[in-house]
Amino acid sequence: MRAARLLSATLGVAFTLGFASNCALAEDTAYPNRPIKMLVGFGAGGSTDVAARIMAQRMSEILGQTVLVENRTGASGMIAAEDVVKSPPDGYTLMMASQTVLAVAPKLYRKVTVDPVKDFAPVAYCGASPLVLVVNPSFPAHTTAEMIAMAKAEPGKIIFGTGGVGTTPHIASEMFQYDAGIKMSHVPYRGEAGAINDLVAGQIPAMFANLSAISGQLQAGTVRALAVTSPQRAPSAPDIPTVAETLPGYAADTWFGIVAPAGTPRAVIDKLNGAAQRALASDDTKKRYAELGMASTGAGGHSPEELDAYIKSEVAKWSKVIKDANVQPMD
Repeated sequence: MRAARLLSATLGVAFTLGFASNCALAEDTAYPNRPIKMLVGFGAGGSTDVAARIMAQRMSEILGQTVLVENRTGASGMIAAEDVVKSPPDGYTLMMASQTVLAVAPKLYRKVTVDPVKDFAPVAYCGASPLVLVVNPSFPAHTTAEMIAMAKAEPGKIIFGTGGVGTTPHIASEMFQYDAGIKMSHVPYRGEAGAINDLVAGQIPAMFANLSAISGQLQAGTVRALAVTSPQRAPSAPDIPTVAETLPGYAADTWFGIVAPAGTPRAVIDKLNGAAQRALASDDTKKRYAELGMASTGAGGHSPEELDAYIKSEVAKWSKVIKDANVQPMD
């Protein structure tokens, strides 16, 4: 009798586990069966938002479910990042995360609890946007060398804006000052759009911006570019010199990647990665990226594993920049 009961219990457990496994498999196979949220930690019109909306539109068509972009601003994207980390790991809450969120801001906010390496499941690298040092047309300097000379003559007098403390443009600007041996005054905004508006209006004389976010103003002539921060000149703006032509070795850009909460099933990650790769390979995405000065490929690779390794390397790189430039953490 005892043996019979033991066998019955064992079969019951096996059935239960098998049923649960089959349910999970069926759920993964059916994924997605409702709309997906893609959070952006910055305001509408910024580079991360632009990248998210381009990808969301194409991925919606591929997945057969709407991918909704939702902006949750604050703390250089970390508020949105914390919301994603706390979300169920079921593939229905994603984030278009930038280099800022995954490699810079976690090192600059004392109260941040997000660990970009442990708390996210990498999905897909989505490309990069060069940064550009731009000025109001009335600004006296017309080259990077002239701006450096002005800053050396009057330390702290030149004011520049960025999309916020801890953003990639902010840290790139700190690296620029460190490499050039100058001091300027930083005015952080809650997103790039506000800084761009004030630059055009003449409220600030200069800013570090993502090329994808300010390309319209450059084309309209309402701002003037001094240099791009990529190692080589941007294909979409070949007439703009690089910072490295004045400061050899200088290089920085903003890259973007889709992440999900840690623990998201691998089958779901693979399906999302496949949709992202198809979106990136489409002629429409390539065209829209190119028009904004963005590249749809890069060092982040194609697989989730390649993105994971890239995030780790970028954390190490930008941690060193923050330390070398003596950038102080924020509350």
